Amino acid sequence: MTSIAYKTIQPDNAIKAFVENFWCLHNNSDEDKEMIILPDGRVDLTLFKADAESLQIIRSGIETYPDRVILKAHTLIFSISFKLTAVEYIFKDSIAEYLDYAEFLPHDYWSFNENDLKDFDSFCLKASNKIKELLPKDVDNRKQKLFDLIYATNGAITVQEISEKVSWSARQINRYFNQRFGISLKTYCKIIRFRSSFQHIKDGKLFPEENFSDQSHFIKEVKKLSGVSPKDLKINKNDRFIQFSTLRSK
Repeated sequence: MTSIAYKTIQPDNAIKAFVENFWCLHNNSDEDKEMIILPDGRVDLTLFKADAESLQIIRSGIETYPDRVILKAHTLIFSISFKLTAVEYIFKDSIAEYLDYAEFLPHDYWSFNENDLKDFDSFCLKASNKIKELLPKDVDNRKQKLFDLIYATNGAITVQEISEKVSWSARQINRYFNQRFGISLKTYCKIIRFRSSFQHIKDGKLFPEENFSDQSHFIKEVKKLSGVSPKDLKINKNDRFIQFSTLRSK
């Protein structure tokens, strides 16, 4: 990825229950870059700008299949990747209608402007301060524990296990997920488990390590969510799978 610059910054403790990380992506070349974005279970609030174009701000819904996109030459992207807890408690709305889609937000959303793309560290600080202003006084303990379990187990947990641990019926949990996020809990856990396999595949470990039932199940799930086999993901021809291109081999 010599023509693509990528950087991440971790959130501070005050907002880490809602924010996974901040990241920036810059196509330094004079050519457009075709990329494939894989489902990773995150909700991104993204600022981006290409040469001679105005600032755009979008918020993504959850993705359930690989999305082919074109990153235009000299495009700069700053983004906040949120955990699902942020949808209800920071944005205070639903993203169900934006499943496999994204909504365009006002150009001054959260008081952002083109100047915020001049310095990534300053952007992260401004975004963090805004999120802190929006932090809720209370969070439903069942919901917080539910998401803690999903992320701690990398999605390798059943709906029934979660239901028992958080004392919330599976039916109610799925109703909450479908109404708030447009997806079932089981499907979301599969996406998180798939994402957790990225580093393993990048490192050439083309076998299940996250509670897949067997090799066949692992290959089937990877193909379903990426469109290719684990081997093809590892090869990552032309650096087209952006999440793999930004990982470091261990």
